[in-house]
Amino acid sequence: MKAKKLVVAGVTALGVLASCSEDLVIYKENDMKVLVTKGDEWLHDFPLFLGIEKKNPPQIAIWVEDLAGNYLTTIYASHKVATESWQANGGNRRKEALPVWCHARGVQYPDGLYLPTKDQPLVDGISGATPHGSFDVKIRPVGDLKQFVVKIELNHSTDWNDNYPENAKEGETDYSGGEGGSGQPAVVYSAEIDLDLSRKQYTATIIGHSSPDGSNGDIYPDTSSLTSALNIAKEITINIQ
Repeated sequence: MKAKKLVVAGVTALGVLASCSEDLVIYKENDMKVLVTKGDEWLHDFPLFLGIEKKNPPQIAIWVEDLAGNYLTTIYASHKVATESWQANGGNRRKEALPVWCHARGVQYPDGLYLPTKDQPLVDGISGATPHGSFDVKIRPVGDLKQFVVKIELNHSTDWNDNYPENAKEGETDYSGGEGGSGQPAVVYSAEIDLDLSRKQYTATIIGHSSPDGSNGDIYPDTSSLTSALNIAKEITINIQ
């Protein structure tokens, strides 16, 4: 019962205004902009067929927790993971894509997984296609929520490296979903916000990576096994207007 109250409180505590690359909304005092600046690895070559590749932006989720780590609400989630609209996934639900966010939400679907489905997608207004460049999401606090944590999770499909090879077998520690899987696990950023301070900008820092195979929502602090995944985003800032 307590968790449900926290979720309801979170939904009313933060309102999403827009998710776009242009300023379309007039800011008011304490409005916030989560700005994700693309890094050198923002676009990744995803194999299609017959040697043809497509440059894909990452899957991404942005959400809010209270200071105790309880999930409050989702600010933004990329369209594919929000609606199960993976291309040529062969029925693979891609549980390894953004498992920290999925498990934080705590919504379990009929197949036992925590990712939204085609039949039960994430609600419109907080999902959209990830842009091919830097983008921002604007949010407006309402009510009396002043201290909270913004978390961001990013992931590419087939982002293999020596530590997470394509030929890893299910059950092995370096297994990350098999063919079409993640390769390197998702990277998780975090920033603690205090609106009672006069501070106008916060920089989210990497706090770890997700479970490689998506079997849990844990965050693993050691990122030494990651390479290109660390350069998906150049910088993530939360700006208070």
